[in-house]
Amino acid sequence: MSIVIRDVREHELDSVLALNNNAGSAILPLDSVRLHRFHEQAEYFRVAERDGNLAGFLVGFGAGAGHDSSNFAWFRKRYPRFFYIDRIVVASRRRGGGVGRAFYADVQSFAELRYPQLACEVFLDHGADPALLFHGSFGFREVGQNQMPNDGVRASMLMKELCSYQWVHETYGDALPQVPWTRSRQLLAAAESRSTGT
Repeated sequence: MSIVIRDVREHELDSVLALNNNAGSAILPLDSVRLHRFHEQAEYFRVAERDGNLAGFLVGFGAGAGHDSSNFAWFRKRYPRFFYIDRIVVASRRRGGGVGRAFYADVQSFAELRYPQLACEVFLDHGADPALLFHGSFGFREVGQNQMPNDGVRASMLMKELCSYQWVHETYGDALPQVPWTRSRQLLAAAESRSTGT
Protein backbone atom coordinates (compact mmCIF):
# COMPACT_ATOMS: atom_id res chain seq x y z
CA MET A 1 0.00 0.00 0.00
CA SER A 2 2.54 2.57 -1.14
CA ILE A 3 1.79 6.26 -1.63
CA VAL A 4 2.72 7.75 -5.01
CA ILE A 5 3.06 11.54 -5.28
CA ARG A 6 2.96 12.87 -8.86
CA ASP A 7 1.89 15.91 -10.89
CA VAL A 8 -1.85 16.24 -11.39
CA ARG A 9 -3.31 15.41 -14.81
CA GLU A 10 -5.91 17.68 -16.32
CA HIS A 11 -8.53 14.94 -16.59
CA GLU A 12 -8.32 14.51 -12.78
CA LEU A 13 -9.43 18.06 -11.96
CA ASP A 14 -13.09 17.11 -11.43
CA SER A 15 -12.01 14.53 -8.85
CA VAL A 16 -9.70 17.08 -7.21
CA LEU A 17 -12.57 19.58 -7.06
CA ALA A 18 -14.83 17.01 -5.37
CA LEU A 19 -12.08 16.17 -2.85
CA ASN A 20 -11.63 19.85 -2.04
CA ASN A 21 -15.29 20.65 -1.62
CA ASN A 22 -15.94 17.59 0.56
CA ALA A 23 -13.03 18.37 2.90
CA GLY A 24 -15.02 20.35 5.46
CA SER A 25 -14.56 23.75 7.07
CA ALA A 26 -10.75 23.60 7.35
CA ILE A 27 -10.49 24.14 3.56
CA LEU A 28 -12.08 26.96 1.57
CA PRO A 29 -14.37 25.76 -1.24
CA LEU A 30 -13.28 26.00 -4.88
CA ASP A 31 -15.10 26.35 -8.16
CA SER A 32 -14.01 24.84 -11.46
CA VAL A 33 -12.73 28.15 -12.89
CA ARG A 34 -10.41 28.78 -9.94
CA LEU A 35 -9.18 25.18 -9.94
CA HIS A 36 -8.32 25.41 -13.65
CA ARG A 37 -6.45 28.64 -12.91
CA PHE A 38 -4.47 26.73 -10.27
CA HIS A 39 -3.72 24.07 -12.86
CA GLU A 40 -2.40 26.69 -15.28
CA GLN A 41 -0.44 28.80 -12.79
CA ALA A 42 0.63 26.74 -9.77
CA GLU A 43 4.30 25.91 -9.62
CA TYR A 44 3.47 22.77 -7.63
CA PHE A 45 0.19 20.86 -8.11
CA ARG A 46 0.52 17.23 -7.20
CA VAL A 47 -1.80 14.40 -6.24
CA ALA A 48 -1.30 11.39 -4.03
CA GLU A 49 -2.33 7.95 -5.23
CA ARG A 50 -2.81 5.05 -2.86
CA ASP A 51 -3.87 1.64 -4.14
CA GLY A 52 -4.55 3.24 -7.52
CA ASN A 53 -7.04 5.76 -6.08
CA LEU A 54 -6.73 9.52 -5.63
CA ALA A 55 -5.95 10.09 -1.95
CA GLY A 56 -5.32 13.85 -1.89
CA PHE A 57 -3.65 16.85 -3.49
CA LEU A 58 -1.41 19.80 -2.65
CA VAL A 59 -1.16 23.14 -4.50
CA GLY A 60 1.69 25.63 -4.03
CA PHE A 61 2.96 28.92 -5.47
CA GLY A 62 6.28 30.74 -5.43
CA ALA A 63 6.45 34.29 -4.04
CA GLY A 64 6.46 35.84 -7.53
CA ALA A 65 3.20 34.21 -8.64
CA GLY A 66 0.13 36.24 -9.55
CA HIS A 67 -1.89 34.37 -6.92
CA ASP A 68 -4.89 36.27 -5.49
CA SER A 69 -5.15 34.72 -2.02
CA SER A 70 -5.25 37.20 0.88
CA ASN A 71 -3.03 34.87 2.92
CA PHE A 72 -0.49 34.73 0.09
CA ALA A 73 -0.58 38.54 -0.06
CA TRP A 74 0.02 38.68 3.73
CA PHE A 75 3.23 36.67 3.32
CA ARG A 76 4.34 38.59 0.23
CA LYS A 77 4.04 41.90 2.09
CA ARG A 78 6.46 40.61 4.76
CA TYR A 79 8.83 38.16 3.05
CA PRO A 80 10.66 38.57 -0.28
CA ARG A 81 11.24 34.89 -1.17
CA PHE A 82 9.10 31.98 -0.02
CA PHE A 83 7.12 29.05 -1.33
CA TYR A 84 3.46 29.08 -0.30
CA ILE A 85 1.31 26.00 0.28
CA ASP A 86 -2.13 27.22 -0.75
CA ARG A 87 -3.95 24.06 0.23
CA ILE A 88 -3.50 20.42 1.06
CA VAL A 89 -6.46 18.04 1.06
CA VAL A 90 -6.39 14.38 2.06
CA ALA A 91 -9.44 12.19 1.42
CA SER A 92 -11.22 11.49 4.72
CA ARG A 93 -10.73 7.72 4.42
CA ARG A 94 -6.96 8.27 4.00
CA ARG A 95 -6.36 10.68 6.90
CA GLY A 96 -3.88 9.43 9.46
CA GLY A 97 -2.32 7.06 6.93
CA GLY A 98 0.78 9.07 6.05
CA VAL A 99 -0.49 10.90 2.96
CA GLY A 100 -0.08 14.35 4.52
CA ARG A 101 3.46 13.53 5.69
CA ALA A 102 4.36 12.22 2.23
CA PHE A 103 3.09 15.47 0.68
CA TYR A 104 5.05 17.64 3.08
CA ALA A 105 8.26 15.70 2.47
CA ASP A 106 7.74 16.06 -1.27
CA VAL A 107 6.83 19.76 -1.29
CA GLN A 108 9.78 20.56 0.98
CA SER A 109 12.13 18.72 -1.40
CA PHE A 110 10.69 20.78 -4.25
CA ALA A 111 10.73 24.13 -2.44
CA GLU A 112 14.17 23.97 -0.80
CA LEU A 113 15.85 23.90 -4.23
CA ARG A 114 14.25 27.27 -5.04
CA TYR A 115 13.21 29.18 -1.92
CA PRO A 116 14.63 29.91 1.56
CA GLN A 117 11.26 29.59 3.35
CA LEU A 118 8.11 27.49 3.21
CA ALA A 119 4.84 29.22 4.19
CA CYS A 120 1.29 28.09 4.88
CA GLU A 121 -1.60 28.83 7.20
CA VAL A 122 -3.94 26.94 9.51
CA PHE A 123 -7.48 28.19 10.10
CA LEU A 124 -7.97 28.76 13.82
CA ASP A 125 -11.76 28.69 14.10
CA HIS A 126 -12.36 25.00 13.41
CA GLY A 127 -10.50 22.79 15.91
CA ALA A 128 -6.99 23.71 14.80
CA ASP A 129 -4.94 21.77 17.36
CA PRO A 130 -4.30 18.65 15.22
CA ALA A 131 -3.26 20.79 12.23
CA LEU A 132 -1.05 23.03 14.37
CA LEU A 133 0.61 19.97 15.96
CA PHE A 134 1.14 18.42 12.50
CA HIS A 135 2.83 21.58 11.21
CA GLY A 136 4.84 22.06 14.39
CA SER A 137 6.21 18.54 14.00
CA PHE A 138 7.57 19.62 10.61
CA GLY A 139 9.33 22.66 12.06
CA PHE A 140 6.81 25.38 11.21
CA ARG A 141 6.36 28.28 13.63
CA GLU A 142 3.72 30.98 13.82
CA VAL A 143 4.90 34.34 12.44
CA GLY A 144 1.57 36.16 12.82
CA GLN A 145 -2.17 35.90 12.29
CA ASN A 146 -4.40 37.12 9.49
CA GLN A 147 -8.13 37.79 9.43
CA MET A 148 -9.17 36.94 5.89
CA PRO A 149 -11.26 39.88 4.61
CA ASN A 150 -13.60 38.00 2.25
CA ASP A 151 -14.27 34.99 4.47
CA GLY A 152 -13.86 36.34 8.01
CA VAL A 153 -11.66 33.34 8.82
CA ARG A 154 -8.77 33.85 11.24
CA ALA A 155 -5.58 32.06 10.21
CA SER A 156 -2.33 31.25 11.97
CA MET A 157 0.42 32.19 9.53
CA LEU A 158 3.20 29.59 9.62
CA MET A 159 6.74 29.68 8.25
CA LYS A 160 9.61 27.22 8.08
CA GLU A 161 13.23 27.96 7.18
CA LEU A 162 14.53 25.58 4.49
CA CYS A 163 18.08 24.77 5.57
CA SER A 164 19.21 23.24 2.26
CA TYR A 165 18.32 26.31 0.20
CA GLN A 166 21.49 28.27 1.01
CA TRP A 167 23.82 25.47 -0.10
CA VAL A 168 21.79 24.76 -3.26
CA HIS A 169 21.68 28.47 -4.15
CA GLU A 170 25.42 28.99 -3.53
CA THR A 171 26.30 25.86 -5.51
CA TYR A 172 23.88 26.09 -8.45
CA GLY A 173 22.33 29.58 -8.40
CA ASP A 174 19.30 29.51 -10.68
CA ALA A 175 20.79 26.82 -12.95
CA LEU A 176 19.68 23.57 -11.33
CA PRO A 177 20.86 20.39 -13.05
CA GLN A 178 18.39 19.36 -15.77
CA VAL A 179 17.05 16.14 -14.34
CA PRO A 180 13.32 15.37 -14.11
CA TRP A 181 13.02 15.66 -10.33
CA THR A 182 14.37 19.24 -10.32
CA ARG A 183 12.06 20.60 -13.02
CA SER A 184 8.88 22.51 -12.28
CA ARG A 185 5.65 21.07 -13.62
CA GLN A 186 5.36 23.86 -16.21
CA LEU A 187 8.78 23.00 -17.67
CA LEU A 188 7.94 19.29 -17.76
CA ALA A 189 4.60 20.00 -19.47
CA ALA A 190 6.30 22.25 -22.04
CA ALA A 191 8.94 19.59 -22.78
CA GLU A 192 6.24 16.91 -23.10
CA SER A 193 4.22 19.14 -25.40
CA ARG A 194 7.26 19.73 -27.65
CA SER A 195 8.03 16.02 -27.83
CA THR A 196 4.45 15.10 -28.82
CA GLY A 197 3.96 18.10 -31.09
CA THR A 198 0.79 19.29 -29.27
